[in-house]
Amino acid sequence: MTEIQNPTEEPVVEPTVEPAAEPVAAEETAHVAAAATEEAAEPVADEAAEPVVEEAVEEPQAETSTTSFATYETETEVIDRLKEISESDEEVTRQELDSLKSNFYRIHRAEADAAYKKFIEEGGAAEEYAPEPDPEENTFKELMAVIREKRAAAAAALEQEREANYQKKLEIIDKIKAITENPDEINRGYNDFKELQQQWNDIKEVPAEKATSLWKTYQQAVEEFYDTLKLSNELRAYDFKKNLERKTALCEAAEKLADETDVIVAFRKLQQLHQDFRETGPVASDLREGIWNRFKEASTVINKRHQEFFEARKEKEEENLAKKTAICETIEAFDLEGLKTFAEWNALSEKIIALQAEWKTIGYAPQKMNTKIFERFRGACDAFFTRKNEYFQSVRENLNQNYALKLELVEQAEALKDSTDWKATSDKLVELQKKWKEIGTVPKKYSDQIWERFNTACDTFFAAKKEANKDAHSEQTANLEKKRAIIDALAAIVPEEFEGDLRSKLREAQDEWNQIGHVPFKDKDKLYKLLREQMDRLYGYANEHAAKRRIDRFKESIKGGNGNDVRSRLTRQLDILNNEIKTYENNLGFLTLSSKSKQGNALIEELNRKMEKLKADKEEIKAKLKALDE
Repeated sequence: MTEIQNPTEEPVVEPTVEPAAEPVAAEETAHVAAAATEEAAEPVADEAAEPVVEEAVEEPQAETSTTSFATYETETEVIDRLKEISESDEEVTRQELDSLKSNFYRIHRAEADAAYKKFIEEGGAAEEYAPEPDPEENTFKELMAVIREKRAAAAAALEQEREANYQKKLEIIDKIKAITENPDEINRGYNDFKELQQQWNDIKEVPAEKATSLWKTYQQAVEEFYDTLKLSNELRAYDFKKNLERKTALCEAAEKLADETDVIVAFRKLQQLHQDFRETGPVASDLREGIWNRFKEASTVINKRHQEFFEARKEKEEENLAKKTAICETIEAFDLEGLKTFAEWNALSEKIIALQAEWKTIGYAPQKMNTKIFERFRGACDAFFTRKNEYFQSVRENLNQNYALKLELVEQAEALKDSTDWKATSDKLVELQKKWKEIGTVPKKYSDQIWERFNTACDTFFAAKKEANKDAHSEQTANLEKKRAIIDALAAIVPEEFEGDLRSKLREAQDEWNQIGHVPFKDKDKLYKLLREQMDRLYGYANEHAAKRRIDRFKESIKGGNGNDVRSRLTRQLDILNNEIKTYENNLGFLTLSSKSKQGNALIEELNRKMEKLKADKEEIKAKLKALDE
């Protein structure tokens, strides 16, 4: 599964605002405090890259310049460029590193998406997809680490150089002061002074926190030198003229920066112009305020644009923070406990992927919250995808277990498919089919294959059974006709008109019925019911007729006396029959309520027949007792 790839988020340092003091000659010092302007320090990105996290998003890089870099088509091209940087003394900008990182993960995501689509197109299940590790990613991270170490070392070396420059400039200030302290020799020291000024200009950066106080000390020393200088007015005027030409050119350059579309680029150029302005000597006292005001006004335009840029960005970052917080709250509010199916997990995955895509479009939050909000977002995403992976893993284990159970059923079915023990094997296969339905699903890639094996084994057996039972079916159909003929013959008997022993006739019909084999199963019960109806009808008549003859014989037998002994015997028989009838009635009541099977119904019918026989015997005894009374 893909859902998201490798995030990187790098917090941006909030621009600081500090006054930049303008160096001026002695006559200009009165204007320094009033003319100082606020200038924002250059924003820089944190060197520490965000660690790579699976299932998250890559944080978009903030654009601080219009500078463009090469677009790469493969990860190898990015790696080659990083190797070139790491193995050389070339100075690389933060912007280029950001561009290289953006290119690498763009290509990385594209390759991961392509691999996932190919897996799905080849029939793979989304829940079974596991992305292959990208070996180039480790190389990329290692090279980035090397470059960061080199940049950190270079920054440390630069800081040492700045400190050394600071000490050198302090020495220059001391030398200028030494020249100024000897007024009689100051004219002869003018060339030394100019050389010291050149040395000062040749020495570049010093620690930022010491720059302003250092410049003020230097400026004071320069002003004191010129105040003490007794050089000819012509030479001094020449210096002032050259300085005015230089500062006028710097003013023009600063004014042109108002047309620069890139605010950051304009601000950086202005810082260099300020450096050049400070390094240029004083102009005639009556021109100093004017030239400085012109340069200051041009600077104010750029500084104002720069400040507005960062204020707008700060407001935008606050909006971004609100949007990102809302996304985090949305993800954290999802009810993971209620997700029970693949479909539910995948549906929620799509929502989170959409939120991740939205996150990538938002941009940076304020520096102090940027890393925190990203860690919160990443934590919420990680929590979801970890739970999803755990669920999918448990489901995969269950699917594999189901596969093992069904494979066992397949092997049993295949072992039975050639059996000719039709009844026993049919029962076994039906039982296997029930078990198959009770077992859950199996991995998709095995589903069709294992079902085909099981179904084929069952079909093979039942097809063979059907073929073998064709003859048996024909025989059963013939038996059906024979038994129907017996029923028809019994139905045609009118007992009052029957000549001969009806009971013997019925016993013969029963014996003939029993000798006939099986009939089709669906006709069995119906046919037996028809037989019982005719048997009960004819036996009922025969029993009633026999009872009447017994009663007639009984009446003849009691004419000779002994009536009391016979009455006592009949009374005892009547009591026995009443008890038996009562017992049958109780049993029938119980069976009627509890039994719903065919076997239970057959037993009830049998008990009813026996009870009817007992009732008939009871009526016969009662008739005999009545005959005694008569």
